[in-house]
Amino acid sequence: MWRRSTYSGQGGNCVETQVRWAAMVVRDSKDPSGPSLQFAAEAWASFLAGVKGGEFPSG
Repeated sequence: MWRRSTYSGQGGNCVETQVRWAAMVVRDSKDPSGPSLQFAAEAWASFLAGVKGGEFPSG
């Protein structure tokens, strides 16, 4: 099951995520049959911590 952030707009630039075993898979919501990226669970957790900690400034 693919999930899209509730912060995403109705036609904006969105990503969707899916949990598979011990990994997180990410794809472009506008191209669901296109390529996807897979990240180890630890790498995804580290990325989320960085986002929450402000390591990736927006804009």
